[in-house]
Amino acid sequence: MRVYLDNAATTPVAKEVIEVMNEVLHNTFGNPSSTHYAGRQAKAILENSRRLIAGKINCKPSEIIFTSGGTEADNMALHCAVRELKVKRIITSTIEHHAVGHTAESLKCEDLELIYLDIDSKGNVDLNQLEKLLQDGKKTLVSLMHANNEIGTLLPIKEVACLCKKYNAFFHSDTVQTMGHYPFDLQDLQIDFVTCAAHKFHGPKGIGFLYVNGKNSISSLLKGGAQERGLRGGTENISGIAGFAKAMELAYEDIAEHQKYVQELKNYMVQILKEKLKDISFHGEMDADKSLYTVLNVCLPKTEKASMLLFSLDLKGIACSGGSACSSGAAKGSHVLDGIRADMTRPNVRFSFSRFTTKQEIEYAVEQLIALYNKVLV
Repeated sequence: MRVYLDNAATTPVAKEVIEVMNEVLHNTFGNPSSTHYAGRQAKAILENSRRLIAGKINCKPSEIIFTSGGTEADNMALHCAVRELKVKRIITSTIEHHAVGHTAESLKCEDLELIYLDIDSKGNVDLNQLEKLLQDGKKTLVSLMHANNEIGTLLPIKEVACLCKKYNAFFHSDTVQTMGHYPFDLQDLQIDFVTCAAHKFHGPKGIGFLYVNGKNSISSLLKGGAQERGLRGGTENISGIAGFAKAMELAYEDIAEHQKYVQELKNYMVQILKEKLKDISFHGEMDADKSLYTVLNVCLPKTEKASMLLFSLDLKGIACSGGSACSSGAAKGSHVLDGIRADMTRPNVRFSFSRFTTKQEIEYAVEQLIALYNKVLV
């Protein structure tokens, strides 16, 4: 049996998305920048998709810039905030995705201050500290992810947005793990930059967007063409964008039911793990209103063969991870677990779920995990 429990890394592409993409690849191959009939057909798909996506999150189509994914969008937001909006300080945290963390580090210089907020053991940022920092009036970009991709702790995003507005700071949030999983109203949220990647909610890889609030004026990070209203050079990925729009449509068809179903799976896995394994705990917030329902990070009992755990689970057909797929192969362990001062002498495993995950798959995964502890790892 094969069980896929690494949906925070990427999700299986929905069959409806594949069908839409195949149709576009077969029938709409034109360049959307061309003025002839083939280009106009592609342009129509591009703009209809943009309107659909914008409608789901209540923003203007002109505020959506298609990118290659979340990493490019995060890079664009930070670079443009420094270059175009003239921010002199970036406030972030040490447990952000590397697309934000490494970009912020690369921008740090004599004219740009970089400050990391304090983090508690559950992965919550210190909002009192944030407010005190913002009170000095320095032109600032706050960059904090909506949900941590490794431990699932949710940021009170509206509270942060209100703080930033109160002190005239710009606010960017990496919503790669939450877009398509929670409803968004960007008119109400009053945020400056939001990033998204389609492959986190059953869309294709290699396509995402950067939302830029219409009040902010930026220029292209990628040069080379006038695509995306001059804000992102490069011929648009029309089949990917069409698949992206379809994935967004499917995600929002019954988003509350999807959340309820996946939350129940997560709760069930927590329950049976507690019943069958002693001396385990869970990283990040665990209350449903404070934790991303698709992610469960488990701190397992100590074993001398901890380094073999993921490999052994893989041999049993179970796909899971020790943290972000983007950091796989890194010499150091998880910067997120290190940031919350987790016990790194114990095996820490991230299981992540989707609406395609079944209860039977959860049961099989736990069964094999218990068997490994009983027969191999102790």
